[in-house]
Amino acid sequence: MHLDETNGDHAVLRIEAPRLDASKAAALREVLVDLIADGQQSIVLDLEMVEFMDSAAMSALITAVKKLGPLGTISVASASYPVARLFSITKMDRVFPITATVDEAIQRLAA
Repeated sequence: MHLDETNGDHAVLRIEAPRLDASKAAALREVLVDLIADGQQSIVLDLEMVEFMDSAAMSALITAVKKLGPLGTISVASASYPVARLFSITKMDRVFPITATVDEAIQRLAA
């Protein structure tokens, strides 16, 4: 995982692995919760490199969005078809805005 700050308003967390599964879920949860504890309310999760995501990783995202509350947003950008389909099938695309690119996610969050 690699954190890129964008204009200080949005945190972009880039996942640099083909699998986002139980072995990485705890670390993902920790990074997201730390960002939120530091006051970050706008987070973009860049999943361009991720080809597989499991329920443990989804659970980490749900934990983070619950901690964030209604005043913030975690967006998903650049998800591959299998990952985007997981969000769709689980109806999590209603919780996490999904965009084709990180730039599009930042533009939506800034609007």
